[in-house]
Amino acid sequence: SSSPKISRTTSRTFPPIASIMKFTLALSAILATQAAAFAPSFASPRSTALDARKPFISGNWKLNPQTREEAIVLGKAISESIGPDTPDADVALFVPYVFIEATHTAVGEKLMVGAEGVCPEIKGAFTGAVSATMLKSIGVQWALAGHSERRTLFGETDAYINGQCIKLIEDGMSVMLCIGESLDEYEKDLAGSVCAVQLKKGLAGIKKEDLDRVAIAYEPVWAIGTGKVATPEVAQKVHEQCRAIIADMYDQEAADAMRILYGGSVTPDSVDQLMAQPDIDGALVGGASLDAAKFSRIINFQPM
Repeated sequence: SSSPKISRTTSRTFPPIASIMKFTLALSAILATQAAAFAPSFASPRSTALDARKPFISGNWKLNPQTREEAIVLGKAISESIGPDTPDADVALFVPYVFIEATHTAVGEKLMVGAEGVCPEIKGAFTGAVSATMLKSIGVQWALAGHSERRTLFGETDAYINGQCIKLIEDGMSVMLCIGESLDEYEKDLAGSVCAVQLKKGLAGIKKEDLDRVAIAYEPVWAIGTGKVATPEVAQKVHEQCRAIIADMYDQEAADAMRILYGGSVTPDSVDQLMAQPDIDGALVGGASLDAAKFSRIINFQPM
């Protein structure tokens, strides 16, 4: 068989310079568009659709302060720190029953004043108890349930805590359900399991449509009042697990909407890094909420 003939040309005709420039510019534009489409994004983790969750900064005064006047002075000082430059967040103080009305008057409309607990019963022979109805009658909208000190010192069970949550929801109020593991449980890598049990038992019987009146506070027991703080990365990991548990209980929409706060020796020095985590939506602050200057700095956290 004959080999194929190769045609050779001794002269070539080149297109005009103007045509080459137009082609080069067009090609550059196409390549730039494609590069932009595949370029990595360096946006903040919080600049996502999930950023719709409004931050929630709250203080738990526990068995403090000792007088009504001290409560008024402290509440007023905290409220005065909320100004035009304060991040757009819900702010609440959970205070002893006897100081609720005085503190509410002192802070005005700048923040909410809630109760540190509630009895799941409505009325009857329950000496020393305070019902959701009683709290609602004096303007309270939020109450804590399941705080570790109530669980360990006062023996409140998951069933009792669930009763608190349900009663508050039934009365048109809102609840902050506290969950968290002990140091022993944390060291055995049981944080996720403990939180799963407390979430599932605490929220039992609460419908998805009522979850907009629920917030979760993850408080590692080993970090409460000890000065120890879970690193932002550790706290983020557990918050992420909690959100996955809620998705499993309800659905992803409910999980994405749920505000999950961190509680455990939050300080002015730790709040900014904690609030920079994508699944940490606020803080439940203990000791630092009794110091107006410290709590004011936490309220005025600096988004990173």
